[in-house]
Formats: sequence, C-alpha cells, structure tokens
Amino acid sequence: MRRFSAEQLTRFVERSHARLCAVLVLLALACFLPGFTTLQPMDRDEPRYAQASKQMLETHDFVDVRFQDEARYKKPVGIYWMQSATVAIGEALGIPEARTTIALYRLPSLFGAIATVLLTYWAALAFFGRRGAFLTAALMATCVILMVEARLAKTDAMLAACSVAVMGGLARAYLSRGAGVLPRRALLIFWTGFALGVLIKGPLVLMFAGLAAAVLSYQERSTRWLLTLRPWLGLAFTLAIVMPWFVAIAIRSGTAFYSQAVGHDMLGKVGTAQKYHWAPPGFYLLSFFATFWPGAILAAIAVPFAWIHRKEEPVAFALAWIVPSWLVFEAVPTKLPHYTLPLLPAVAIVTVMAISRHFVGPHRPAAKLATVLIPFIPVGLTIGLSAANWSFDGTLPYRGLPFMTVASVIALYAWWLFIRNRMLSCLWAGFLAAICLSIGVFGFAQLDLRSLKISPTLAEAVQGLPSGKVRVATLGYREPSLVFLVGTKLEMVDNGAEASAFLKQSDCSIVFVDKRFEVDFRAENERNGIIPALSTRVSGFNINSGKRVDIAIYSVDSGCP
Repeated sequence: MRRFSAEQLTRFVERSHARLCAVLVLLALACFLPGFTTLQPMDRDEPRYAQASKQMLETHDFVDVRFQDEARYKKPVGIYWMQSATVAIGEALGIPEARTTIALYRLPSLFGAIATVLLTYWAALAFFGRRGAFLTAALMATCVILMVEARLAKTDAMLAACSVAVMGGLARAYLSRGAGVLPRRALLIFWTGFALGVLIKGPLVLMFAGLAAAVLSYQERSTRWLLTLRPWLGLAFTLAIVMPWFVAIAIRSGTAFYSQAVGHDMLGKVGTAQKYHWAPPGFYLLSFFATFWPGAILAAIAVPFAWIHRKEEPVAFALAWIVPSWLVFEAVPTKLPHYTLPLLPAVAIVTVMAISRHFVGPHRPAAKLATVLIPFIPVGLTIGLSAANWSFDGTLPYRGLPFMTVASVIALYAWWLFIRNRMLSCLWAGFLAAICLSIGVFGFAQLDLRSLKISPTLAEAVQGLPSGKVRVATLGYREPSLVFLVGTKLEMVDNGAEASAFLKQSDCSIVFVDKRFEVDFRAENERNGIIPALSTRVSGFNINSGKRVDIAIYSVDSGCP
C-alpha cells in the first residue's frame, strides 16, 4: 500500500482539470505565501518599482514613471499600473499604511506566479495528458526562482506568465498545424499574453516567441503554420492595448523614454553599461541547479533524451523555446538568475517527457551520484543561513531550522526514492520538500536575519512623527528601500556639510549618518553651532554593498509637536 501511495494520490488528483488546477493553486500558495508579508523590501530593484508605483498614486500621474525626481524610463508602464491598482484597492478597503505596505505591491507578482503555474499546465496539455501537464506545472510551482519572484514587486513573475501564455498558444499552432484553425480561447490567451508582455517588459516576449518561430519555420521551410494565429487581427488587438501609453509617453518625454529604455537599459545589457551584473558565459547553466530545484538534476539527466529525440515535433518545439533564447542570455554580459525564468516551463516539459518514457532513472550513467543535488540544496541553505545568522547576529534561525531540517530529510528521501526507481514518488517528495523549505527560509529564517533589515529599522525612527513637518535626510546609506519606507521627500545628501546644513534649516528634522561620514558631520555641526541629539545607532549588513554598516540617527526636534 505504501509503495503505491504516490500513484493513488496522482490518480485522485487527475480526475478532472478543475481538481488538478485547484491542487496546483494550493501547491503554489504553500510555496509562495510564507514570508510574503514579513519579508522586508528587497533592495534594490523591488523598492524602485514599488516607490515609482507609490508616486503614481501620490501625483495621480499614470503616464510618467518616476523614482523621486528621476525619470525611470527602463521598462514600460504595465507593472506600475498593476501595483498602483492593488495598493489603491488596499486603501479603499481600509488597510492601514497601505502605501508603505510592500505586500500590496507584491500582489501582481503573486498573481503572476500563480498564473505561470496554471498557464504551464495549459501549455503542457499540448504535449501530454493531464498527469504529465500536472507534473510539469508542479515543477514550476516548486522551483526556487519562481518562489523568489512571487515575493518580489518586480516584472519577472508576470512576464513569465505572459511568456508561457504566448508559448502555449504557439505550441498549439505548431503541433496542430494542418488543422487549419485554433480555438478562440487559445488565440485569446496567446494575444493577451503577448500584449500584456509588451506592456510589462517590452520586446522580451517577442524575442522568446520570435526566435522559436524562426527556428521551427526554418525546419519546416515554411511560415504558413503561423497563419493559424491570425497575426493581423492579433497585432491590431496588441496595438490597441499598448499604443495609447507608448504614444502618451512619447508626447510627455519626447525621445527620452525610448533612448533610455532601448539605448541604456536594453543595449546597455548587451554592451558594458550594466557592469554590476556581469557574469561569464555558463552562468545560467551553473545557477540552474539552484534556481530550478528540485527538478534541476532530473532535467540535467533528461538532456540526452532531448538530443536523441530532437526531431520529434514536441521535443523540437521545446528545444526551440529553450535553446535560442538561452544562448542569447548567455551571450549578453549582464546576467541575473531570473532572466531565464520564462524558459523553465519548456525545461519542465522535456523533463516530464523523459521521465514518462522511463529515460530518467537510476540506470542512467552517474545518475545515482548526481541526484545527491536533490538534498544538497536544502542542506546547503540550512547550513548557509545558520552560518550567516550566526555571523551577523550571533544567533541561529531557530524558528526556521526545524522546517529546513525537515526539508533536507524529505529531499534525502527523494534521493533514495530515485535510487529505487520510484520516480513518481520522488517527484512528490520533491514537491513536499519545497513546501517545507519555503516555510523554513521565507517564513521564518528571514525573520531572524535582523542585521539585513536596516531600512525598516531606520524607518521606525520617523514613525509617529508628523509627515508634513518632519524632514528626513540620509548620508552614506542610499538604498531605495529607505525612500519607499520613509517617504518620497527623503533627501540624499553627499557629505557632512550638506547634512549639517540640512539640520540647520529646520527645527524638526532627522538625518541618518553612516559612520564613514560621522567625523566630518560632527565637525560641520560645531562650525554651524548645532548640537543635534544622537537618538540611536543602527548596525547591520548591506547585502548590496557586501559590507557592514553602522548608522547614527541624529535629530533636531525643537519644532516638532
């Protein structure tokens, strides 16, 4: 009975599409929700997006995207509209401090991550029956990188949803060519995903679909199969959605948006402008074993299967989805782990395809040894987070340790199941390990890493003070999360003289001074005849600079009520 428990569970789940989707949503929520509301704004990209969305609500300008006084012309407006809408709804529902509640800005990413899982199931139905599609989507729901992006108020989870919608429609057009027509639902999903993808992150959706279509059309020596997507009607639909804002921003900014978005942000990634995220070719191949856990090593074992069966139409489509765009990402100097997220549904499809044909198993060369990576990731995170917590705060993540330990044990059991060639049970054990790891890492361990919560601690210093009267500046510590939590009017000063002059200008002011500038700041105060009060000190570790920080909070509050 025990041996067939995973089989029985799968049979129970796959009795209907509705039941499968409900289980997928529950699985996704179990992986995405722990820590969703308690994780601090994660510098630097997340609070930049959130702050720009907050300023839209403050100014009622939903065309121009700005971070404080600086134009933020890196991406189109889609995600900012979504974040602004969720915060406005939160305010209407009476949520206190809605505009500085980062969880509200994260809701579009959560919805995008759940949509990615469900759309992966829909896309995979073009390749499998219900069971294969479910396992494919479950691999996406439990993969580490989607767990991360579901919790961050950025574009990437929603972009992944749009991309898999487009590629699922493209797969139906390719695999059913000869039928002559696609269902209206498939066309609607395809073109809605395409239009929203353009409005969220510009040309990336076009790159994924375009490169895949080009490779497949070259193999077919024809592009006629693309006509089933009704391209002229679809393009008209896309333009109707995206053109109003693109025209509006051109009127507002002239050529500024296009020169910055294309010239600096997109082409800068190809050149050298984005130097801070440089990595050598092969970066995504190495990071894949962490980002796609727990399915990564199974996917690696499936690589020979993909090569052997590369001429089969389903495999050919999956490879056209993965390989061209992956090579582009590897060739571009600017690299971040989440860039390849929209390609992972295709990786999951190939993996499940290989498993279903009994290609993946302990009989493969070195597979028994290689699959030690299944427990290695949770074990490594347990040890690494414990070491970091001890180094930064002199304690251990006691609340998260039980869950991370359980995740490690279950992952070890998944390895044992693989060795016994019980692949379905191995997959289910991996899913359960991912849930426990999410609870342990995101739900609890991050709460104990207090040294990383510098901006929330600094923001507490101004809570309760009248926002219309108190003025706040920061010297040396300039993370976007501080702007988001303290307020749009937070002033960034460059030296001790400016910080001292800032205090002198108001009788109700606070300045955060990094220890590196403190001697100069005090000297300037003596020259200006100012004696500010040292309220407290905040020490911690800035993960962006990779350095410890010690920040003093000085205040002049004679004019505060």
